[in-house]
Amino acid sequence: METLVPVYPGLPLIGNALSMARDPLGMFIRLRQKYDRVVRISLGGRHQYIVFHPEDAKHVLQENNRNYVRSPAFMVLKRFLGEGLLTSDGDFWRKQRRLAQPAFHRQKITLLAETMVQESVNWVDQLRRLNLSQPVNISQSYMDVTMHIVCKTLFSTSVDGRLDGLSHSLETLNILANKTLLSPIKLPRTWPTPSNIRYDRARAHVDSLIYEFIHTRKQTGDRRDDLLDMLLYARDEDTNEGMSELQLRDECVTLFTAGHETTAVSMAWLTYLLAQHPDVVAKLRAEADAALGHADQSGQAVIDGLPPVAAFRAMPYSLQVVQEALRLYPPAWAMSRMALNDDHIGPYRIPKGDTVIVSPYLLHHDPTNWPNPDLFDPDRFAEGRDKDRPAYAYLPFGGGPRLCIGNQFALMEMQILLTFFIRAFDFELVNAASIRPKPLITLRPNRPIQVKLTLR
Repeated sequence: METLVPVYPGLPLIGNALSMARDPLGMFIRLRQKYDRVVRISLGGRHQYIVFHPEDAKHVLQENNRNYVRSPAFMVLKRFLGEGLLTSDGDFWRKQRRLAQPAFHRQKITLLAETMVQESVNWVDQLRRLNLSQPVNISQSYMDVTMHIVCKTLFSTSVDGRLDGLSHSLETLNILANKTLLSPIKLPRTWPTPSNIRYDRARAHVDSLIYEFIHTRKQTGDRRDDLLDMLLYARDEDTNEGMSELQLRDECVTLFTAGHETTAVSMAWLTYLLAQHPDVVAKLRAEADAALGHADQSGQAVIDGLPPVAAFRAMPYSLQVVQEALRLYPPAWAMSRMALNDDHIGPYRIPKGDTVIVSPYLLHHDPTNWPNPDLFDPDRFAEGRDKDRPAYAYLPFGGGPRLCIGNQFALMEMQILLTFFIRAFDFELVNAASIRPKPLITLRPNRPIQVKLTLR
């Protein structure tokens, strides 16, 4: 028997857009407390259905995933990312996923982790040379090191000398994409508005760098142990066709953008949390000393003969800490999917063309599955603790066939950065009281996180 979906009252024409713009996280939490399973909201005349239960998230993302495609909101990202894995749909997406998947197999991550280790060592050395009597903008520092890591692992090259320009272009694209996403009025992208002009210039700057890497590799024919090599030589098993140059560009830009920004934001949140939990830091250091050996006088890790990946994979507590930070502050805090055909979530009908919102932030803060959900407790992810927890109660990387292809890459990168950082420095927050989550395209802190570093 079909049941009418409860409707969250809103204003004429704009619906719930003002509440969504002011405080989307708070609005989501209030709606979960008021409604049981699903609620319909209206944003600029479009109906959207927020689901609250893990099994309903699983239905949309996995069990009936072919009925759901990227919502119109993703057009904002598609303008920059093109038809990459994050924004494409249907058969084209499935083909691209098959082509790209081997680049992220476990053996490939093992090779790439060596680059992560070396770049982490270089990063810590750079931090040591700073004037540590002054606070450090750790948010920006993570942006820089993750960009170095993604450039080396994707292109086997550095962006030294061009880092500032590249960072500025990516930040410009991020700011303008967020502005467009939240604006109730969407001006045509072809109009020469100041925002469109800035957006096009920033995109052209990033594109020129990406195409330079692609063209150089094609012209020289060099083979490297990096992601670009895997993408260049990937072939469809049915047609033996590779990616076009535009497809290569779209996948590289997607990996380049998502691979550094989301990890950097997550690391900033992780540092924010650890600065307030010295007991967790002490446990991390003890585990790292046992797996890697004690640091020498320069603070460098002594691997004691263990391959880097084997050592870091032998550190379960550091992974738990990373997972708990991603629970509290998932970078992809909400995901929207448009129904291609009518569907039902339990007794509730989802009409064709309407959008379903699955919010990892909401699911991660549900006290039904996470007692004391706002408490930072890495032991939630200790072995065996998840046996009674629904799988889709935790989805920092999404779920179903569209599970983030770089999830293992990101987890390994975060573990490595975390380990080198906490072994080299003691740290305390400078601006803890003013930090709040700011839900843009990713869940960023509302201002850069500043820390006071002390050499250990």
